[in-house]
Amino acid sequence: MAAFKTNAMRILERNKVAYNHYEYDPEVTDGVMVAELVGQERERVFKTLVTVSSKGNNYVFVIPVGETLDLKKAAAAVGEKSVAMIKQKELLGLTGYIHGGCSPVGMKKLFPTMLHESSKNFEAICVSAGQRGHQVEVPVDALAKVVNAKFGDIIVD
Repeated sequence: MAAFKTNAMRILERNKVAYNHYEYDPEVTDGVMVAELVGQERERVFKTLVTVSSKGNNYVFVIPVGETLDLKKAAAAVGEKSVAMIKQKELLGLTGYIHGGCSPVGMKKLFPTMLHESSKNFEAICVSAGQRGHQVEVPVDALAKVVNAKFGDIIVD
């Protein structure tokens, strides 16, 4: 394991989840570019999106970097009438993470989390390690267990 550790990495270790750590230029926030920089297929690199429902509940959706969250499908998947992306300025206070460094692991609170069903096509996927410039490759089943995630069809066709 690397000497450099983010909170997400510590939580993975505490849960005995093996991971690979990748470092890249923290100025790069485009997920498709990040996939290229860490030498992974873009289908295996996932971004973490945080939403708020019309009732004020927060949800986390983890989808491939090259895809777009379908807000209608996402709302239906979590049993809400509608969800919207939270405002970028609210991200840090709500999750403890900044835009471009938001990990599904280690948020201030464990929000209901959904992984896109395509993640099941891989043994492991990459997600943010909780800091810009850092990704972790983690087994899908272990990630789902740590964040108590469900799987669903939540992207635009």
